[in-house]
Amino acid sequence: MSINGRRVLVLTTNYGTEQDELKKPVAALREAGAEVTVAASKDEPVVTLVSDQHPGDKVRPDTTIGEVSADGYDAVVVPGGTVNADSLRTDQKAQQLVTAFATDGKIVAAICHGPWLLIDSGIVADRELTSYPSVSTDLVNAGGTWRDREVVVDTSGGFPLITSRKPDDLEPFSDAIIEALARTESRAAA
Repeated sequence: MSINGRRVLVLTTNYGTEQDELKKPVAALREAGAEVTVAASKDEPVVTLVSDQHPGDKVRPDTTIGEVSADGYDAVVVPGGTVNADSLRTDQKAQQLVTAFATDGKIVAAICHGPWLLIDSGIVADRELTSYPSVSTDLVNAGGTWRDREVVVDTSGGFPLITSRKPDDLEPFSDAIIEALARTESRAAA
């Protein structure tokens, strides 16, 4: 399935992102033809972790969260990692970006602990989604309906919302994003 011409923004902090939750969706999206931009908190390498504790690869971001807008992108992806997600959820610019994607009817995707940012962006009420199990209570308290499934795609609230639980779910998570991008007309600026 080709998604040539689609543009995807990935939001991350510079420390604590789950390695595979950053690298695997980026690789899958690029392989399918999307242009992917990784935006980090600072213009420094992203120090990833494996299972929230073991050193992972360093990933060079393309830009910073402060330098991007939702304009020209078709989707936003939020990887997990407990430390990453806990820091990212308090970043007002990251919150504004996620809210802008949702308001514009664009795809919002998050995995593992990444949905914490969706909560603080105010976009989970009345939506069906999933996450790492320890985040389920937070999602329910924010008005969402939590499901224990490898991927949940909810198109009921004006924008496609795609969520997954953990690194084991990365293939269906990436596939769901690619399928959603293929089904929607590109909103990227010409």
